[in-house]
Amino acid sequence: MKNFFTVGEAAKAVHTTSETLRHYDRIGLVKPSKKDEWTNYRYYTEQDIVRLNTVRALQLMDLPLQEIKKVLEYDDLEKIVDFLAQAEKKADEKIAALQYSKSKIQLAKADYEKKLQMRKNPNGTFIKDFPKRVILLSDTLEIPTLDNLWNYLGHFYEKVTPALKEQFSFEDLAGIYTENGITRLFAVCIHYVEIDGLKILPKGKYLCASCTEENREQTLRELIHIAQTKYGVAPTFTVQLIVISGILHWNYEVQVYIAG
Repeated sequence: MKNFFTVGEAAKAVHTTSETLRHYDRIGLVKPSKKDEWTNYRYYTEQDIVRLNTVRALQLMDLPLQEIKKVLEYDDLEKIVDFLAQAEKKADEKIAALQYSKSKIQLAKADYEKKLQMRKNPNGTFIKDFPKRVILLSDTLEIPTLDNLWNYLGHFYEKVTPALKEQFSFEDLAGIYTENGITRLFAVCIHYVEIDGLKILPKGKYLCASCTEENREQTLRELIHIAQTKYGVAPTFTVQLIVISGILHWNYEVQVYIAG
């Protein structure tokens, strides 16, 4: 096992530059464990790299270097552990916020992709690529109503046992999943652990079409027919995303899986 790392090797290990590490040294934030008195070359130990990684992570939390230096100089190790625990909690919150923002960006992107595809294909069907999606099926809800859409995600949080609630979060959308003639409403999971009712929607291409409540069944039949005749696929399940179009109104985007 290597005992010492050059400034270049240490910088590479923590994904930064050698000049950044020299700056940390100058301000007394992270000093190398060894410095050659003749060449002035800096040498870092594995423990130095742990400290460097900690500094870099805290910087991503928008903490100024002087505050980071002050914390890491505490004599009380419990204070340092408590501070890092709080930083970890903030990191989790930041990740959750970014994931929520990402889900909104994905929805906007999907909407623009749909409009683009509809321009290219005037008959109303279009192809969309989806990543793997994990959904949680309702035990009781089969069709959307004003009552169950009003507090939609609350229903799915209630389905999760209290001990696991903090390990679940959902995208802000609703949908209908049908397989083997059984239909259930679902929520798309952002965070989850394994419980009964989870279902994986495979990554791949989905044949899609927008519709209203009035022509939903007809649109679904047409999509299945196109999947069978044009793409040679016999769909085993269908997905219908619920698109809220007003306080008392909603439409659908029907999705049929055609290729991985």
